[in-house]
Order: sequence, then structure tokens, then C-alpha cells
Amino acid sequence: MTMEFSEHIKTANVDDVVLKLPLRAALKGTLCVTAHHLVFSERKEEGSYQLLLLLRSVDAIEKRMTGLSGSSGTIVIKCKDLRILQFDIPGMEECLNIASSIEALSSLESVTELYPFFHRPRELSLSEPWGLSSPQQQYAQTERLWDRWRLSKVNRNFSVCMSYPRTVIVPCAIDDITLAKAASFRQGGRFPVLCYYHRSNGMVIMRSSQPMTGANRKRCREDELLLQAAIDESEMGYIIDTRSAQQAQQARMAGGGFESKAFYHPWRRLHRHLERGKVLQESLIKLVEACGDPSQNMDRWLSKLENSKWLSHVHSALSTAGLVAECVERDGHSVLVHGFEGTDTTLLVTSLAQLILDPASRTFRGFLQLLEREWVQAGHPFRQRCAHSAHSHARLRQECPAFLLLLDATWQLGRQFPVALEFSEVLLLRLAQDAYASDYGTFLCSSEQERCALQVKENTHCLFQFLLRREEREKYVNPLYEATDLAIWPSVHPQSLQLWTGLFLRWTEYAQTMDEAREEIWTIVKERKETDRPKGCAHTTLSRHDSFTNVENLMDELTVL
Repeated sequence: MTMEFSEHIKTANVDDVVLKLPLRAALKGTLCVTAHHLVFSERKEEGSYQLLLLLRSVDAIEKRMTGLSGSSGTIVIKCKDLRILQFDIPGMEECLNIASSIEALSSLESVTELYPFFHRPRELSLSEPWGLSSPQQQYAQTERLWDRWRLSKVNRNFSVCMSYPRTVIVPCAIDDITLAKAASFRQGGRFPVLCYYHRSNGMVIMRSSQPMTGANRKRCREDELLLQAAIDESEMGYIIDTRSAQQAQQARMAGGGFESKAFYHPWRRLHRHLERGKVLQESLIKLVEACGDPSQNMDRWLSKLENSKWLSHVHSALSTAGLVAECVERDGHSVLVHGFEGTDTTLLVTSLAQLILDPASRTFRGFLQLLEREWVQAGHPFRQRCAHSAHSHARLRQECPAFLLLLDATWQLGRQFPVALEFSEVLLLRLAQDAYASDYGTFLCSSEQERCALQVKENTHCLFQFLLRREEREKYVNPLYEATDLAIWPSVHPQSLQLWTGLFLRWTEYAQTMDEAREEIWTIVKERKETDRPKGCAHTTLSRHDSFTNVENLMDELTVL
């Protein structure tokens, strides 16, 4: 243990600690604090329980005196994955020392001091490839792009846009000098780039940040040329702005703005307001507070759930993504998506639109590639947004559960279309956990530039590569999956959207019962697939309205609160 870590540890271990955690009887054992973990070991010769808690996953810690004259203490640890653990510790001094160590080691400022830089599992090697795809691979795999789109390395030194990758896909007609000038007109340099090509009709989805038109309605000829080059002269494109029209107007007073009809002739602007930042974080806090209060009756609980407005945010995300998908698939128009910075609601909408449209994104590997492309490489600031979850007492800064909202909306898709996603809810839960605290370096930083500066790829392992290992992948696949080339169109009616109980009620008996029921359902479905398969036939497609009707009914019953 290095000196920096050891100075934070005043008491390394304590005996006769009682651990109280959800769904288990109280346990007595030894509690140890290491540089990156809290370790609890039950005192039993056989079948003893051990808890290994990554300290980075601690969101808040509460301590209080117990026993006669405060002779002992209790620590309550509230985790970023919404778990709550209680440790009863003999000796008030030991209790305060342990709490102090946890507070210090769970909030280390330096990225290179975090556990991914020390995680060295035997089965993995740092020499293995880091990541699943790159803009170059995406471009190479889409031959139809080559006539009108090209790879640009205008950002090779991250000098044009700090939050973009080195290489981006842009129209062939636009040179790098023009791109650099267009970037200077967009907030944070995030000029319009291609993120999805729809093979059936050649339409595209692009993303960017807001144009910096300001109060004087400035224009940028290079930015206008870039958007004109993205579509044919005879075509019309849609700009889906994730702000309200009023917010977009107000942004001009702060130097931002929107694309004027007068200068962006073939583009039509539509506003679809999605909340972000503090509003979204406070919504999550209210929801978790409601889910963690066992004392209330059902009417009050439902009222708290509604007042959190979380499901209305899920609704907004899915309906806006559905609009983007409709423009591309049904109306045959290309789309540009942006809000303010283009790093939160923009990525949420473009990702969900691709899940709706693109069968490849609904495969296990394809979904991880989508997250890598649209969130990791595209510059979602994970480090700031996931600094705290719903329990923290710290003053809100830049926290925002945009990525968690994506996972929730994806779960809604999987619930409405049980056979459409190759991955299961278990993968979504794993990603929700790792985004906030992980053994792996994938979600550590806020941009490719930061990962390069800190040598993250050279010194940490990639979560996505790990999840694709055969022995790991089997834990997360959906046995119901049946591939389809069709788009999936989610219902956004209020009765169609449900609380993601697997996440928000994860540490309750209710969730445990549902997990057991799902396991039973998966077993039944696997057996059904085997018996329905004709002899001598390696594979057969099951009708959704035939073989899975009873399963879906069971799943609906399990997810209704």
C-alpha cells in the first residue's frame, strides 16, 4: 500500500463487527479497510459470508453513537447502486476512524489513484485490445457511406474539439479548414458529425452542440455549408432540438442559440424539451427516496413516485427518440440532434433512436459498441455526471443521471419487446453499477482526450471487452432473443411505461421474488424452444404471439406495482 493511501487509514481492521444488510440475517465478523475496498469476513469455519465493497461505490456515510455512554458506534453506508449497509462497531474511536477512512478513500480526486489502475485479474492482460470499435471501423463497415462521407482527422490533436475523438465522419464536400471554422461556431467545438447511417434508405443521424449565434444572431457560413452538404439539394432535413423553444431563445442571451430558417434553408427545426442536469438529478433523488421508504401506504407511495417525475423523463426520452426514428425510417429525412452542450440529452436521443431502428445495436456486442460510440467516445462526462448517485449529502455540482435514464429507457424497450434484445436486464444493471464505480477503466473519464492524457487504455482493462468473454457473456444474454431486421416502435402511453423495479427496488424482497420468477420463466422458455424445434433443424423462429404469449403475460404481472 502506497503512502498516499495508508495515511488515510487510521484503523485497518476491527473484530466483532455486526453487519446488517438487505435480505439477510445479521452477521458478526471482522471489518477491514484497504486502499480501495471495505472487506467484511464472517466468523465461521464453513460457508462463511464475505463482503467485498469497492469504496468508490460509497455515495454517503452516516455515523452515530450507540451503547452505554457512546461506547460503540454504527456506520450506515449508502451505496451508488442504491444498496444500504449497516455496520455496528464496538468502540467509538474505531467507529470514527473507520468512517473517516471510508470518507477519504471513497472520494479520491486523482483518476490514476482509483482502483481500475490497480485491478489486475489473472485472466486479463493489458496488452489485449481496449474497446470494441472506432470511427475508422464504423466507416469501413459501411461501404455505402463512401460516396458522400469521409473520415476526417481534423481533431487528431484534440485541438478543434476537446470532447470529440481524434477521427470523425463528415461529408466529403467539406474540407478540414471548413470543419475547424464550423467548430468555432458550436459550443465546445462540437460541430455536426455522423453517428448513424440508415442502410435501407441512406438517411443519416448527426449530432452536435448548439450554434453560438448569440443575441446579435451571428451566422457562420462554414457551419451552414456543412449541414447543406449532409443532405441532397432536393432533400429536407430535421433538426431535433432537445430544448423548448423558449429555452433556445433564452440561450441566445448567454451566447448560444439555434439554427435560423433564413440561413439553414433545407432544415426544419423541431423542439422537444428534455430535462437535464440538476432537474434530472433531483428527480432521481426523489424516486430513490420514495422506493426506500417502507412505512407508507400504496396511495402515498404512488403519489411520491408520480411527484418524482422520473417516468415522465423516460417518456420524453423515448418519444423524442421515436420522433427521430420516424423522420429517418418512415418519412425518409436525415436528422441533426442537439441541445445545449450535446453531451447529455443529445446522446440519449441518438442512442435510443438507433436501438429503435438498427437491429445490430440490439445484439449483445452491438449494444456495447453503441454505448462506446455514443457515450464513451462521444464525450459524455462520466466523471462529473456520475460523481454521486441518489444518496449523497454533497451539494449538487454537475451530477446528472442521463446514462441511467438511457438504461431505464432500454429496459422499457426490452419489457415491451421481450424477444428483440439479445442482452438481458442483468447487463443493464451491471452497466448502471459500473458507470458509478467500477473495476474497469471504461467509464473513468469524460473524453478521449482525458483518457489519452492519463493513459487509461494503457493502464486499465476495458469493461466491454471483459463482458464479451464467453464465460461472462452467458450471464447477460437474453434466452428469448430472436433476431429481426425490423424497427421496434415503443409505446409511450403512461400505462406502457413502468418503474424499473429491477434497479429501484433491487434490494427488496419484491425484487428477489421477481428474480426467482424470471429465472423460472427463462428455464421454461429454453425448454419450450428445444421441444418446439423440429428434428434435424438447427434453428426455428418462434412466433411472438404464439410461444411467448404466456411468458409475456407473466412478465407483465411481475412488473406491475
